[in-house]
Amino acid sequence: MIIMKQIVDISFWQLGFGYLILLLPIVGLWLFRTGLIKSLLIGASRMTVQLLLVGVYLGYLFELNNAWINIVWVIVMIFVGALTVSTRTGVNKKMFVLPFIIAGFTSLVIIDSFFLGAIIQLDYFFDARYFIPISGMILGNSMNHNIVGISAYFDGLVQKEELYNFLLANTNDRKAALTPFVQDALKKALNPMIANMSVMGLISLPGMMTGQILGGSSPAEAIKYQIMIMLAILTGCSLNLFLSLYFSNKYAFNKYGALKKGIIVQKKIRPRN
Repeated sequence: MIIMKQIVDISFWQLGFGYLILLLPIVGLWLFRTGLIKSLLIGASRMTVQLLLVGVYLGYLFELNNAWINIVWVIVMIFVGALTVSTRTGVNKKMFVLPFIIAGFTSLVIIDSFFLGAIIQLDYFFDARYFIPISGMILGNSMNHNIVGISAYFDGLVQKEELYNFLLANTNDRKAALTPFVQDALKKALNPMIANMSVMGLISLPGMMTGQILGGSSPAEAIKYQIMIMLAILTGCSLNLFLSLYFSNKYAFNKYGALKKGIIVQKKIRPRN
């Protein structure tokens, strides 16, 4: 049996040639007049530039491996994630960016402390090769699911404000009145992830596991890391969403329990028809 240990590198010429595959979705989008071609091209271009710049930066970051620089980098990711959630959900940034930052920071401290400190047991907790990628995966997934959950929560409250007021008046308990809206937000945000976990390994090989195998790790080792990161991501997404809803409620209601005006201040960013 021949086991390949060396990574097959992709040249920049090969990488550029790989962009030709985008012609397939572009043709489909053009045929159905979706208006998404421009967004796709901008998204692909931004992804390329951003990842190339990050690749260069992370090379220096890994070489320096300074705890304070690594912490600052993760804090920047938390801030950008909170700002993105506010923008994509259309909520009032002045009211909700701070709650989202607090939720992201708190959940990440808990998850990183448990998995990096107690499970992996790193000698150097802020090791850039573990601390930054794992924190990034948790924050990135949390951001995506927060957008769905926060949108569902505040859209529901604004559109069904009369129902909320009715429940509040009849129960005199804001927590009970908010429960249906929280349930809807959690289901919409977390159901896709739970469904994905239930078929993982049967339908697809996850990204982290595939990357480790391509990097020369044994499948058994890659599987253990993949299980760990999926547990971290699920818990991190859930905790981040719980805390985002909890802290947001501190700003969304007045002292009488009534929903404040101006919660939704802009249209959500959607593709053009």
